[in-house]
Amino acid sequence: MIGVVLLALGLVLIVEGLAYALAPSLIERVLEMLRSLPMSARRQMGGLAMVSGVILVWAAFQMGISL
Repeated sequence: MIGVVLLALGLVLIVEGLAYALAPSLIERVLEMLRSLPMSARRQMGGLAMVSGVILVWAAFQMGISL
């Protein structure tokens, strides 16, 4: 189980690192845009991201990928 958590964190760090390495100015613009959004919109985006993640994990399990 701990290996799965480490794998997931590693994959997240790879994707985040790529974004910062390849487009740092774009990241700054996105952060500025997020700052201008109301808190409720940020919470809604976080909730949608979480639900999307759960759906992707469920889809992976349905395709036979197991932990």
